[in-house]
Amino acid sequence: MSERTGILLVVSGPSGSGKTTLCRLLADSGEVRYSISCTTRPPRPGEENGKDYHFLSKEDFFHRLEAGDFLEHAVVHGNLYGSLKSEVVAHLNAGRDVVMDIDVQGADQIRQCPDADIRRAFLDLFVMPPSEEILHQRLSNRGTDSAEVIALRMHNALEEMRHWRKYGYRLVSTTVEEDFVQGLALITGERLRVSRITDP
Repeated sequence: MSERTGILLVVSGPSGSGKTTLCRLLADSGEVRYSISCTTRPPRPGEENGKDYHFLSKEDFFHRLEAGDFLEHAVVHGNLYGSLKSEVVAHLNAGRDVVMDIDVQGADQIRQCPDADIRRAFLDLFVMPPSEEILHQRLSNRGTDSAEVIALRMHNALEEMRHWRKYGYRLVSTTVEEDFVQGLALITGERLRVSRITDP
């Protein structure tokens, strides 16, 4: 039997697009491992350290950055975000698929990564909201942000959506169930790619 290398599925999209829900569902299904990002923003109600994010101080974040621990990092909405190499590389080498929920800046950094294993594993998907109206509704329904923060997120979302053509695949979000079916279909198809197969 042939074996294969792991897939690194990089998923981007504006806040409220459904990308995080999609990534979590794929991970909860057991099909992929979820790469938990680091951030300096404070936790939202219900979020847990080590499960939703690794919540770091700015000092700790910069220390890890200087140590070369991050595969990518970016400033988003005034906060620092980054993906630890330790959350990704070991799984890929063992043939396990990893999903990353990151912004367009981080995705650009991973595209330019010189590491051959990362480049071979790389697969990118941009998740779009069905409309601006629904995006605004989703952001408002969270009940965790002020009107000013929602307005900023809407502005940033519209800017971020201009980058979707950089991605190999695009998903226009409909329902949680349908998004999951489409995401799983993408991973299933990519597992058949000959370039991912290694001889045992």
